[in-house]
Amino acid sequence: MPKSMKTAPSPRMPNLHEKGRIMSASEIDRTLVRLAHEIVEKNNGIEDLVLVGIKRRGVPLAARLSALIEKIEKKPVPTGTLDITLYRDDLSTVGVSPVIQKTTPLGVEIANKNVIMVDDVLYTGRTTRAAMDALFDHGRPRRVQLCVLIDRGHRELPVEAAFIGRTVQTTSHEIIEVRLNEVDKEEQVVLVERAL
Repeated sequence: MPKSMKTAPSPRMPNLHEKGRIMSASEIDRTLVRLAHEIVEKNNGIEDLVLVGIKRRGVPLAARLSALIEKIEKKPVPTGTLDITLYRDDLSTVGVSPVIQKTTPLGVEIANKNVIMVDDVLYTGRTTRAAMDALFDHGRPRRVQLCVLIDRGHRELPVEAAFIGRTVQTTSHEIIEVRLNEVDKEEQVVLVERAL
């Protein structure tokens, strides 16, 4: 980006400035349609399939994927919520470790099921690892796969997503913000950077 180009402050984090939009609302929609088809294809249908959204933005993404898969397969897909309170190391400096709320039920049975955990951004892999630990506290799935809207790299743990909406190369100073209507009252994915 040219240095003369001004950036807007991020509405979620005022110390961050938007560098550009990565995905529009229509691009998010098209990406989710593709991911829904990939999930059905890779799992040979939806028998014993369960989607589990990782709070916060993984929950509406899982719900959208479930609705899209139901349109394809003409049957509902059980969807649950995994409540992980995370002081995200990619969005703030409050903390670096996920805190898992083990008292919240998933809302769906996962024992011996093919579980797809859904999250908005895959970064270091810490959230995914914490989510897997929490998931196994609720039962023993037959198989666990990860679906993310954005994979931005910079892994600190050996975590890989089976389903990726888009891979975006970022620097360690840049952050991906996924904004969804259900949470943020707007729909887009933007690249932001810490203000100097």
